[in-house]
Amino acid sequence: MRCTPGLLVPLVGLGLSLRLPGAVANDCGSLGQAQRLAFAPVARTRWLAPLVRPPGPLDPLYGAVRRFLAVVQLNPFPADLVKALLNEPSSVKVDEVRMEWRVVRYEAGYVVGAVIAGLYLLVVPTTGLGFCCCRYRRRCGGRVKTEHKALACEGGTLMAFLLLTTLILLIGVVCAFVTNQRTHEQTGPSVEAVPETLLSLRGLVSDVPQELQAVAEQFSLPQKQVLEELDGIGERLGNLVHTQLGSIVYPVLASVDSLGKALQVAMDHLRVLNTTLVELREGQQHLEPAVQKHRDRLLALLQDTGCQGNCEGTLNQARALELAADFVQVPSIDHVLYRLQGVPEANFSSMVQEENNTFHSLPLLVAMQTASVVKDLKKAVAQQPEGMRTLASGFPGSEAASQWKQALEQLEEHSRPYLRDMQRYETYRWIMGCVLCSTALLVVVCNLLGLCLGILGLSAREDPSHWEAKGEAGARFLMVVMPTSQGSSTGLWHPAYRSLLFSPVGCCPASGSRLAVPGHLLKVISVDTKASSRGVGLSFLFTAPLILLVFATFLVGGNVQTLVCRSWESGELYEFADTPGNLPPSMNLSHLLGLRKNISILLAYQQCKEGAALWKVLQLNDSYDLDKHLDISQYTKKLQWDLQSFQVDMKDPDLLSPEARRDLEALQTSGVESIPYLDFLVQIQKPVVKTDVEQLAQELAGLAQSQGNSVLGQQLQEESRGLRNLFEEQVISQQNLVVKLNLSIRALESSAPNLQETSAILGNVTYLNAELPPLTNHILQNASQCFLTREMGYFSQYVAWVREEVTQHIATCQPFSRALDNGRVILCDMMADPWNAFWFCLGWCTFFLIPSIIFAVKTSKYFRPIRKRLSSTSSEETQLFHIPRVTSLKL
Repeated sequence: MRCTPGLLVPLVGLGLSLRLPGAVANDCGSLGQAQRLAFAPVARTRWLAPLVRPPGPLDPLYGAVRRFLAVVQLNPFPADLVKALLNEPSSVKVDEVRMEWRVVRYEAGYVVGAVIAGLYLLVVPTTGLGFCCCRYRRRCGGRVKTEHKALACEGGTLMAFLLLTTLILLIGVVCAFVTNQRTHEQTGPSVEAVPETLLSLRGLVSDVPQELQAVAEQFSLPQKQVLEELDGIGERLGNLVHTQLGSIVYPVLASVDSLGKALQVAMDHLRVLNTTLVELREGQQHLEPAVQKHRDRLLALLQDTGCQGNCEGTLNQARALELAADFVQVPSIDHVLYRLQGVPEANFSSMVQEENNTFHSLPLLVAMQTASVVKDLKKAVAQQPEGMRTLASGFPGSEAASQWKQALEQLEEHSRPYLRDMQRYETYRWIMGCVLCSTALLVVVCNLLGLCLGILGLSAREDPSHWEAKGEAGARFLMVVMPTSQGSSTGLWHPAYRSLLFSPVGCCPASGSRLAVPGHLLKVISVDTKASSRGVGLSFLFTAPLILLVFATFLVGGNVQTLVCRSWESGELYEFADTPGNLPPSMNLSHLLGLRKNISILLAYQQCKEGAALWKVLQLNDSYDLDKHLDISQYTKKLQWDLQSFQVDMKDPDLLSPEARRDLEALQTSGVESIPYLDFLVQIQKPVVKTDVEQLAQELAGLAQSQGNSVLGQQLQEESRGLRNLFEEQVISQQNLVVKLNLSIRALESSAPNLQETSAILGNVTYLNAELPPLTNHILQNASQCFLTREMGYFSQYVAWVREEVTQHIATCQPFSRALDNGRVILCDMMADPWNAFWFCLGWCTFFLIPSIIFAVKTSKYFRPIRKRLSSTSSEETQLFHIPRVTSLKL
């Protein structure tokens, strides 16, 4: 007999699930994850953005200046010298010589620079004065005396060097202009950033309680979220319990319903089977004698010697005229029907539908029975933990805040006059720098114009001894780099020059001819020469203010870079301030800043840079334990206790009514599974009569007509009619009963596997009735734990946000380290670097001005006509008033 696997699978799964309650309701995904809460950041007006100088095209120049200063100042930070200057001012006055020697030894590189600047300041103007006197007496400068073969090579070389020097000067002047403007632009914002930084640091400690209070007030966000989710939590938990129990209860109810239907079908077919079997036995009792009589008569008639035709074949069929199926041999099922008397007593379909409705109402039942617990939970959630209430009031920073604020106010008050003076002096420096850079630019312009005009004059001049206006103008641009006229027009544009240049006489006379020069023209020529010499002298004197400005800015900016910035960046300044005795008692930074006794300034800076909290760095009134204030374990224990008290009273559930249980128990003991269906099928498969009665009757009728003996023919005809009547009246009835019996047997055989699971279903129902209440509460507790974990996620988000907000934004000393870093960026990157780059470029121009003057003086000779030897024998008086050409004038 086959078993249906479709029913065994849920039953096996039911058994496993009932015996493994820990595997039920462990999945919290049905409740979903905790939402992400959006906490409003606490407004912070004192937070300092990090200052970083953006990369630019001047960075290589800044790096070159720093490397140059590193070579100038090779000495380390003078801790002993600074200590003596700060702590022993009286001893400095007593032992002034020794102290000055220590300063000079430390500033050796700058002393060398001062010596170079002094020599420059002494030698260059003196040389310029000597050159002016020489030019005044016509002892130097002027023009090339004689023409020789290497003249063009010398002139070209000098012009190339002058052009190269001028281009170098131009680059220096451009860099000087840019760095001068950059220094001026950076000074204003940098000076304004100092009081802003100090102002932002005032509230570093004093504003903490107010902001902590604002943080504590945002505890209402997780409270509100939890309270919203507590609304309807009973029904949600009930739905969760219903969903997880449904995978167990619904298969059991379905199997009960299927068994009830199978029982009803089985009972119907059992009754039909029993009735049909009785009728078949009764019909067999009446049919068997009649068939036997017909058989005996047919055998006698067909064996008669007078029988003609196919008597032998018909005789064989007559011999088989007997019953085949014997239903008397089939066992009776009266005992089964007796035990199933009155079954089914229950309506299984109605009962299962009622149980389904009851199970569907489980969420509502859970909601009703947990309503009081949810109400208590809401009251517990609405309260605020003790740590949150004292988060702001427990911060012990009043004394430190007052001390910190007072120190910053004093520092800001004392710094404002110096900052104003710094801006004023920076304006003066900027104006002077612009003037000197413009003057240096004027030198560059004069050099370039002189070179251009001189080269044009040389290219237009056919004879080197010829005078040419463009070449003369180029020479004067090279020589006169500063205005020297004293209220009258001199040089190329003097009226006497114009009369000489544009008169017919002065226009390129023939070679060897003499030109009479009036006395007033010789006077102009003499005055022009003196003016030119004075111009060169002033260009030499122009270097004096340049070198003074260069050295002054070099001394200030270089010491700022090497003494302050370099030691600040390396941390030597912090180590110096941390060393006891280096600073006077009035400058005890640890006391002024209110640092803890066991923390140095360098360590405080490093910890603040890493985001340390204020109470770990500053000396507050008392220690502040943030973790203690954020400990809400007592708060969550109350919620956990209330949630774990969720219970549902199922009130002894029973998935089977008493009537249904009696029906199943009767079916279990009825022995229906022992009915010999095979014996029934064996008899059913046999025909009622072994031979075909209807066919035999037809053959007898045909055989009767072929007989010569009318009596025999008549007898055979009567037997044919008798067999036909037997077939129609009894055989067909028996065959119909066999078909009916076959249907009942087949139906019972197909429902037999369902009926065989009666014991298993009764066992599962009994076990489920006993385990359903604890299993329901087990699932409910697991779901409650999942809900608790979800709700605690909101409070965990708040605690994590508070810890981050307090330690990284509110009560953090990071603004202190950020202020120090910004101060270094302001002083060193934004002010000192452009300042040092300015004097570096200006010094560049200053020192390259010397070769520029030298090459300009040398090159100007080649732009003037070259003197040739005179072959005349005239007297000296005549020679005083005659010159071979205009171009041979001594200018």
